[in-house]
Amino acid sequence: MESRVPLGGDAREALRGIVEAADAVVTACHVAVAETGTIVLDHDAADQGPRALTLVPDYHLVVVRADQVVAGVPDAVAALVGVRTQTWISGPSATSDIELERVEGVHGPRTLEVVITR
Repeated sequence: MESRVPLGGDAREALRGIVEAADAVVTACHVAVAETGTIVLDHDAADQGPRALTLVPDYHLVVVRADQVVAGVPDAVAALVGVRTQTWISGPSATSDIELERVEGVHGPRTLEVVITR
């Protein structure tokens, strides 16, 4: 497993510029939960990127290998032993404004798509 080294100074600023300019992002995931449709990202893995990469762009495509799909949440928790930096995603982010109208994409992408491969 490949680990990331925390970015500092110029590298962090360069990454921030790339993330802010991106309209879409494609990542892998660590595990996916069939029962809830949840995907879990491991932000220390090179193919899943830093957390900001998956929260800023409007579109997020996640590629899941079939062998990463588990039945339920307890199975996912077991598969995540030792994974420190996680994001659990069960759909596009959403909230309600003061008039109780649903607004998507406030805390993450407006569109989340998942592709399962063999």
